[in-house]
Amino acid sequence: MSGGAHRPAGEQVTILSNERLAEGVGSVVLEAPRTAAAIRPGQFVHLRIAEGADFILRRPFSVFRAEGGRLEILYQVVGRGTRALAEAVPGTVMDVLGPLGHGWEIPEGTTHALVVAGGLGAAPMGMLVEELARCGIATTLAQGAPTHSRLLAMDLFEATCRRTEVATDDGSAGTCGFVTALTPELMAADRPDVVFACGPEPMQRIVAEQAAALGVPCQVSLERLMACGVGACLSCVVSTTGGLKRACVDGPVFDAAEVLWDASEDPEARR
Repeated sequence: MSGGAHRPAGEQVTILSNERLAEGVGSVVLEAPRTAAAIRPGQFVHLRIAEGADFILRRPFSVFRAEGGRLEILYQVVGRGTRALAEAVPGTVMDVLGPLGHGWEIPEGTTHALVVAGGLGAAPMGMLVEELARCGIATTLAQGAPTHSRLLAMDLFEATCRRTEVATDDGSAGTCGFVTALTPELMAADRPDVVFACGPEPMQRIVAEQAAALGVPCQVSLERLMACGVGACLSCVVSTTGGLKRACVDGPVFDAAEVLWDASEDPEARR
């Protein structure tokens, strides 16, 4: 495991807006000028949502957009922390550490990228598609969700991407089924130079395998339970061909070719 813990800067941030996007999904905008100026696509922040025993540990959140001194975070309500975040009103002051982690890398010479988002996997993709657009890179986006209302940020994606395709589990929009039903044709018909994927881990593994079969580089953003967020506690390790790495420092974005998706693939685990 390489590297040591580092000490990111903290910042007091203020909620500017907090809106419900769909059932159990929200968007919070924070006034955070220092963090917003420093963060890069694919990095995350560690947010102290409130005081008290339930909030001793910070919660990690991908940053969807950073502009004009503001951070936008897409979140899903899954526990005490995110329930408290969903109930927070404009004007609430919180504390954030960041930017944290290793984000997306756009390979030199890229002219066409495929971005694949499953469910809340859209959360780290806003800054990425905007950066791709600024670089003049043609982008195809494939997004999957349980139902039409859970297709997130489509206005931004349609404004910045050359092509957008969607899949829903219930068939209420686009192809009926998982987003991985779309990606083989998208890769084969209009071969990308790189694939960026985020979403449920089984989805990311399938997308990574599809890209590898065509010899296309793929990057994945992996979610792990995090305690410290700065590489000290080792609660968020990922098995890779280079040994155990920390999602909070070495990730959350990894080269998919180095990820060992099954424990049985890790030679260390068989000792």
